[in-house]
Amino acid sequence: MKGEMEKPRPVTLKVRLIVGALVALVKGICATLRLREEGREAMEAAIRENGGAILVTWHGRTMVPLWRVRNRGFWALISLSKDGDLQAENFRRLGYSLVRGSTGRRGAAATREILKALEAGGVLAFTPDGPRGPARVAQEGVVYFAKKTGRPIVAVGAAATGKKMRSWDSYLVPRPFGRAALVWGEPLWIAPDDPSEDACRRVGAAIDGAEARAESLLRS
Repeated sequence: MKGEMEKPRPVTLKVRLIVGALVALVKGICATLRLREEGREAMEAAIRENGGAILVTWHGRTMVPLWRVRNRGFWALISLSKDGDLQAENFRRLGYSLVRGSTGRRGAAATREILKALEAGGVLAFTPDGPRGPARVAQEGVVYFAKKTGRPIVAVGAAATGKKMRSWDSYLVPRPFGRAALVWGEPLWIAPDDPSEDACRRVGAAIDGAEARAESLLRS
């Protein structure tokens, strides 16, 4: 029970300073991008018509889509680790609602909070291969949320001119004043009796397909 009662640590001055610099960097990059976007209206319609949705992209491609739907109160699930403290403060400053927890720490309580938010019409921004990978392999968490709530999954593919970091997820940092593309996929429905392993493969294929289309837009 101790893990279930665990609360996030207070935000320290160090965290505030680091995140302030990160947010300024993200703004300086994303505000200057020449962005091409496809499928945005269909994504917005899926949210309106279904009382919420689950937006998914790979962990290494989050910067542009997170910036694009900032300040809308969408939900994000962030771990209780020290790295999670930085990430949570970053998301908060970008206008996201937060639930803190992970498989090992406060997992059950966090899951209940996410389900409650989705059932109330919220939108979850989720990386199905996070927070530690393996990269570009969808795990069962996103499928569980979709099965329990009946909300559609919308894959988003992101591409940009820039540099990939030497990290487990090959995180893509776009180049300021460079080009970027976002592709929002068609709603993906997961039935309660769908085998989870098959559903995970479908989610991964949807993200890969949207990303391939975004790469194509970037080159054209």
